[in-house]
Amino acid sequence: MTRRPATPLPPLEERRRLREAGSLTPDQLAARLGVAIGTVRAWESGRTTPRGRNREAYAKLLAALAESPTRTGAPGSAPAGGPEEPDAAVVAVGPGKTVSGGRRGRAAAKPSAFTQTPPPSSPLSPFSPRVPSWAPPEEEDPLGPVSDLTPVQAFDALYAFCAPSLVRQAYLLTGRRDLARESVERAFQLAWERWPEVARDPDPAGWVRAAAHEWALSPWHRFRPRHRRPEPPLSDASDRALLKVVLRLPPSYRRALLLHDGVGLGLPDTAAETEASTPATAGRLLHARRAIAARLPELSDPRVLHRRLAELASTEPLRTAGPPAARDGCERRARFWTRFALAFVAVLLGTTALSLRTPPAGHEPSVPPGETVRDVPPRVAPGPLSEKQRKLRAKLREELLHGPERLAPQPR
Repeated sequence: MTRRPATPLPPLEERRRLREAGSLTPDQLAARLGVAIGTVRAWESGRTTPRGRNREAYAKLLAALAESPTRTGAPGSAPAGGPEEPDAAVVAVGPGKTVSGGRRGRAAAKPSAFTQTPPPSSPLSPFSPRVPSWAPPEEEDPLGPVSDLTPVQAFDALYAFCAPSLVRQAYLLTGRRDLARESVERAFQLAWERWPEVARDPDPAGWVRAAAHEWALSPWHRFRPRHRRPEPPLSDASDRALLKVVLRLPPSYRRALLLHDGVGLGLPDTAAETEASTPATAGRLLHARRAIAARLPELSDPRVLHRRLAELASTEPLRTAGPPAARDGCERRARFWTRFALAFVAVLLGTTALSLRTPPAGHEPSVPPGETVRDVPPRVAPGPLSEKQRKLRAKLREELLHGPERLAPQPR
């Protein structure tokens, strides 16, 4: 029996914004869902999380509120003929408070270097941006979504969707251009090797991102000769200072800062991807911000830090090899290890057969273990001499020195 994944929900601030945009009070929303008003306020503040049928009903209602302004022109939608204000890309965290990006009545920031550029959407594309990522999924077949895309086409779409931003993220984590490209290529090779598993994952982009970050932060790279050589410095002095401060952070703090302040993940999602608890992730994030603000006071604001991280990641023209190179590299590695395993088995069988065909010419009996011999008196230490033995010893000493039986050497 497989466990059904929980229905995704929008961020905390987005829930309240959608309710206010639909002109609903907490009492009205609670009446629609059949729950108490305190429960709705706890859901919007993050003190509790809806579960089961209440979660599905809450998610469907928020999805309907998100679609209603754009379809009916209800209050909260963009004016006719005017550009729609995009969501903010920055997610800020303070002590005991989580603020997720949303419309706050201000001009939105420009697309950052961490924004993943989706491929041309199609009705059958698994990466189509029509539905929000938190929208409740419709009833699907238990075996997964039906799609006419071949595995190669789906993999190429995922590569085009994620690779440009992942290589910039890996560069901020390592400070090395070659290692950033290698991390992204290795992550996509691993994804192609496990493609049935990655294709059915609820978040394939997050799967590849986690693999790329883990490979980039592996401690074994320090023993590789080519990574001991210094990297060419950046041209701008402020970029060099920021990169130097970021690289001085511990790897876990560096990754938490990148995922939260750079990519824009929420605090729970950052904790889940780094495999840490939410309080530990919040502590790492606050420590990283304090370390950066201590050396660069102008970056104490998380939004300014997000913008500077995006600018720093965009300074270097980092390119990847492309989807065919990732697939070919994965297949070459699979062929190599398959041949190596077959050769090892062949050598093992050959040595076994040779040992069976060349036994020793005759039987050589082994040496039997020693046995204890009985009725033999044990050795004892000599005791004190009797009076008779002492007289005999003195007599022998005198005869050996002065008797005719022995010549004693005389000095000349």
